[in-house]
Amino acid sequence: MTSMITGIAVLAVTIGAFIMLLPRGGKVHRFVGTELEPYVAVAITAGVALSFTLTLNGILGLIG
Repeated sequence: MTSMITGIAVLAVTIGAFIMLLPRGGKVHRFVGTELEPYVAVAITAGVALSFTLTLNGILGLIG
């Protein structure tokens, strides 16, 4: 149960970070075009993967 809640929380934080990185008012985020841009993409992808894994682990723990 704790894994499922943690997974959902990580997903919420990842979605929040992704929304903050979206372009606003015709301007891109300050990380676009810098050497940090690939790391931000990897961090977002890792957050989604971690949340999926934790949530699935929590669901399977409840079932079995």
